[in-house]
Amino acid sequence: MTMPHTLFISDLHLCAGQAHITAAFQRFVTKIAPKAEALYILGDLFEYWAGDDDLDDPLHQQITATLSELAANGTPVFLLHGNRDLLMGKVLAQACGATLLSDPTLVDLYGTPTLLTHGDALCTDDVSYQQFRSQVHDVVWQQNFLAQSLAQRKNFIEQLRARSRNEKQAKSYAIMDVSADAVAALLRQHGYPRLIHGHTHRPARHLLHLDNHLCERWVLGDWDERGYALHCDATGCRVLTDF
Repeated sequence: MTMPHTLFISDLHLCAGQAHITAAFQRFVTKIAPKAEALYILGDLFEYWAGDDDLDDPLHQQITATLSELAANGTPVFLLHGNRDLLMGKVLAQACGATLLSDPTLVDLYGTPTLLTHGDALCTDDVSYQQFRSQVHDVVWQQNFLAQSLAQRKNFIEQLRARSRNEKQAKSYAIMDVSADAVAALLRQHGYPRLIHGHTHRPARHLLHLDNHLCERWVLGDWDERGYALHCDATGCRVLTDF
């Protein structure tokens, strides 16, 4: 009999140009996720999300229908905003049968306090990105952006993605990774929990000795080439790949 467990995924970047990743996601949600007590998606489900008025897109309809069926059959689905899909709103969440969570969110995972975040807020050494992040998280900025047509928004995001790819080539991996000080501050703030996040595309398990506490930090892998999930139960966490 399968032990009660919860699944965590992030950084899928689902888009029409990556059919094999969409297929892996479909297999994961229909074959593996129904056995879990809950599925948490910790940001960047989509390559980008221009607004909840883009639900008519065939791929978006496919993804929302798949998640909605999972939720309807008894596996709750939870969503965190990522840096690619921070404009996900209540309409999308309802279409997925999911609950939108604030970032970060603290949960009790089989007796272990566990803090969930996308992870980009922890990359504080990347000053230019944090300035951009503050701008796009501003409520007024989002309202003005969403007031534009869907086509205008998509065009802007495509240009932004191209610029971001160019800028990344000039940045070191260390700058784009999480800051040790930011991680420590977050763990202190929330009482030294286990931490699970994505964003950096550097899957690993880290053990941190912090203020006489031993804290576990799990970094989720991306789905750029294959599926990746974290399976957590009362005994701990382990990685699942290749669905």
